[in-house]
Amino acid sequence: MPHNTFRPDLMGHATIDAGAVLVAGDWTSITLTYTAGFYGIDDRGSIKISFRSATDQTRFQCENPEAPGYVTAVCSNGSPTKVWYESHRNLRPWHHTLYVQCLRYLAAGDQITVCFGDRRDGARGFRLQTFCEKAFQFRVHVDPFATYDYVVLPEGQQPSVQLVSGPGVTWRAVVPTLCKTGQPFALGIKVEDRWGNPSDHIEASIRLRASGPITGLPATIDVTPGQCCHRIEGLSSAQAGDFRIELHDVEDRVLARSNPLRIVEHSDFCHYWSDMHGQSGETIGTNTAEDYFTFARDFAFLDIAAHQANDFQITDRFWRELNALTTAFNEEDRFLTVPGYEWSGNTSVGGDRNVWYREEGRPIYRAHGYLVGATDHPSHECSTAVDLFARLQDEDALVVAHVGGRFADITYAHDGRLEPSVEIHSAWGTFEWIVDDAFHQGYRIGIVGGSDEHKGRPGASYPGAAKFGATGGLTCHLMTALNRDELFSAFRRRRHFATSGCRALVDIKIPDLLDGAVELPDGSETSITEARMGDIITCANDVLSIEIDVVGDAGVERVELRDGLETRHNWRPGSRAMERRVRVWCEGAETRGRGRLVDWEVELLVSDNDLLDVRPINFWNPERQPSVNGNSVRWSHVTTGGCHAVDLILADAHAGKVSFKSNQIDLEVEIKEIEDGDLFFPCGGLKKAVRIHRLPNAELDPMFSTSFSLTRDLEKEHRLYLAVVFEDGHQAWTSPIYVIPRRP
Repeated sequence: MPHNTFRPDLMGHATIDAGAVLVAGDWTSITLTYTAGFYGIDDRGSIKISFRSATDQTRFQCENPEAPGYVTAVCSNGSPTKVWYESHRNLRPWHHTLYVQCLRYLAAGDQITVCFGDRRDGARGFRLQTFCEKAFQFRVHVDPFATYDYVVLPEGQQPSVQLVSGPGVTWRAVVPTLCKTGQPFALGIKVEDRWGNPSDHIEASIRLRASGPITGLPATIDVTPGQCCHRIEGLSSAQAGDFRIELHDVEDRVLARSNPLRIVEHSDFCHYWSDMHGQSGETIGTNTAEDYFTFARDFAFLDIAAHQANDFQITDRFWRELNALTTAFNEEDRFLTVPGYEWSGNTSVGGDRNVWYREEGRPIYRAHGYLVGATDHPSHECSTAVDLFARLQDEDALVVAHVGGRFADITYAHDGRLEPSVEIHSAWGTFEWIVDDAFHQGYRIGIVGGSDEHKGRPGASYPGAAKFGATGGLTCHLMTALNRDELFSAFRRRRHFATSGCRALVDIKIPDLLDGAVELPDGSETSITEARMGDIITCANDVLSIEIDVVGDAGVERVELRDGLETRHNWRPGSRAMERRVRVWCEGAETRGRGRLVDWEVELLVSDNDLLDVRPINFWNPERQPSVNGNSVRWSHVTTGGCHAVDLILADAHAGKVSFKSNQIDLEVEIKEIEDGDLFFPCGGLKKAVRIHRLPNAELDPMFSTSFSLTRDLEKEHRLYLAVVFEDGHQAWTSPIYVIPRRP
């Protein structure tokens, strides 16, 4: 909320010369004209023009007229100006701000003309943010009395443009990953522009091909301009098996292949996919909360969604609106929503926690109300995570530790009954260390993923041109039905696995248990003969038979069976010893907090061999791809706990060497020394490293299954889970199975 509300009607007005509708991610130049109001502006008074935190538009600058983002400002009365740009220097969520100070006074009617992306000296202009927004504001504040106490122009008078998607380039086909024979399911189809926005700028006739018998699947669908997405309901199959559905154009070229669909005759559960973490423009995100849920359901094809705004920005009124929205959108067996928020205490008092309720109308316990103002329930403030857990003891609630700006410190506070899981991946990056923290503390936790999406795209979150280096994560829930009771029951049993955004099928189980028992959320036990992910079990087995099953969107690059902090086995499918594909992989973070981002400036050279091709992995920004010049490859990219890589396709499998020079590490490797495993080069930081290894020339198989026998230490608790890396750079993690010593 603005601090100063003094007579905004006398503060003048502002306009921009751009059209009402622009394409997200386009390069442009926009002129904003501010006309002084009744008071004019005193000498050394100023205006400031702010942009939302989430925007990834070009960073503005006032120094180099030939570089992108150059800004100029002139006054109509000839007053000189001082212009500068700063980030994180304005009231949340308007972090990015251009200041224009008038060194002589302006009278009423005088104007300040600000050119964003001034092209007069040959600069490219500036790139608009890469994601869509119904009303992208140039938010104008005025300091007419040179007091540095700004007045915001009235909301209806703020200049804005609508940002829409560009031409469609990438088709997507989305189906469930596990359902039963005869069970109806839906196919979601969309085309995205180069930045990941659903595009309605395409006309096409699409042929649908299934790898097995799918009842109700039309042979073709027609896509016309104005349509972003298609949902084909009522599909089913009487035949068990693994299926894919392909999209073909009229010339029979493959446009897209769906994620894996497994249909089984009998199962105790089906798969339901969620992104339960993100927020909208009422706080620090984009567009409205209603738009947010609509996107999750209709454009990301999610089964489950929740809205997790920062608590210190949720007014009592907005909390009631969110509860009304989750009520309105919640539809059992179609699209599940749950009310919730992000408790946003500083890391020193516990750090971010996502809170969800089974029912609407429950209290919001804020870490503080700094941006909220007056509230109906000041006694609901919970200043530490310890306080939060205490207040939630009698609530039907779930909590998950989140790593964002304020990362969760689960060593400070944790309640296993309320907080069954931790978030391992989001748009902020990958955070395997929080799972390790839990194991160090002896906690029994599950593993989830989410996006913490700020760009209005829950369930289909891309980093765009920002320095976020990851796609948003997803969680797959193992549930008997799509309703809140089943969600909360399965969540409390940690029956879920996380991915970095792909929809893979990943399973781990321990069959043939002798005298097996599983612990239930209420502390009781029941007999079992087979353990699934999330279970806490006892059994009489000296040797555990572990069954692993993975089906990916892309090939399976590696599968690790981890036992807590130890890797017990590492499978790397496909023959690799004599192959000509070498993957150079950068990973890790600098630290746990906001400074985690690692900038990689790399020059790679292949010598005494020929470099035939280079294939980038996890380079999400289409304007920041590796550049290739002969045998040299350069790139500038980031990691935030996760990874990016390039695959080098060599003429000779063994000749020559690879030289890697960067701002992080310099190294040189003889190609003949690269074998099946990793050559690993640590770079400090938080698991910051370079890995080099071989991959098969051909694409890897997207299916991997195996059985593995593990001899138990009967005095030790085993915490068995999978960490999977796919050929396209996506990752997945299952919740552990906890095999604990039998009680005396």
